[in-house]
Amino acid sequence: MGAVKTKRMPRAVREQQMLDAAVRTFGQRGYMAASMDEIAELAGVSKPLVYLYLNSKEDLFTACIRREATALVAAIRAGVRTDLPADRQLWAGLRAFFAHTAQHPDAWSVLHLQARTHGEVFAAEVTAMRDEIVTFVTQLIAAAAREAHRNPDLPEREVAGLAEALVGAAESLAAWANATEGVTARQAATTLMNFAWSGLGDLMAGRPWSPPEEEPLTRPGG
Repeated sequence: MGAVKTKRMPRAVREQQMLDAAVRTFGQRGYMAASMDEIAELAGVSKPLVYLYLNSKEDLFTACIRREATALVAAIRAGVRTDLPADRQLWAGLRAFFAHTAQHPDAWSVLHLQARTHGEVFAAEVTAMRDEIVTFVTQLIAAAAREAHRNPDLPEREVAGLAEALVGAAESLAAWANATEGVTARQAATTLMNFAWSGLGDLMAGRPWSPPEEEPLTRPGG
């Protein structure tokens, strides 16, 4: 393969070009299978230039995770209007999340699959992103409780647990939606909204579900 000829362009633009190629390669081939040669060729640059800009495969992957995590969080925050009712805020946030993951399937593969399974350093980057999203969703749920007036002070632990459950469900559903032909971002968001808000709505209205009383365990043959 001959040397790749590159046009002169600002470093920041060239670096984003490399990251675009890397996200596509990591997302489609996986971290271990992806090669720097392939990434350089896709970016239209030489492999030494990739190393000059981004030092190593590990640093390149970390840069991809950070860029895509920042973009996802920004998309969710931008999609939510705080002047809307609580259910509309949650709906807007879910739509923004599923729209972004559908429009950037390789980036979602990097965040949801690759980064979590190839070392603690990469996993920690995704955990930081997830914590930020969970905190944001926690604030939405707490605001919904205040808006309902009937139960303005849900226990902090319960609110945090609801946010964790909702984010976890969204992550799994996004992976499923991206792998399932014909499922749109709106459909995925509607599915999760129907699943989550029916329960949240009752909770906000002061109608939480309660487990049945514990019954004595019956021993086999007893």
